Amino acid sequence: MKAYVHITLKDGVLDPQGKTIAHALSALGFDGIQDVRQGKYIELDLIATDREEARNSVDQMCRKLLSNTVIENYTIKIE
Repeated sequence: MKAYVHITLKDGVLDPQGKTIAHALSALGFDGIQDVRQGKYIELDLIATDREEARNSVDQMCRKLLSNTVIENYTIKIE
């Protein structure tokens, strides 16, 4: 199975990297960008046969290592 994890900053958390990206895009002539929020994307190849067990395992990985749950949200997709 494969797990896809998207990690983003929670609303209200400052995103200096996103601001830098927005400024650089503007400097390159890309107009009309109101805001940029950046995040992380992680793919995991899992040796699992049970989808729910795989989701629970990846959820624990996110809580313990992959994300900072104080300032980040994450979504998990299992295929």
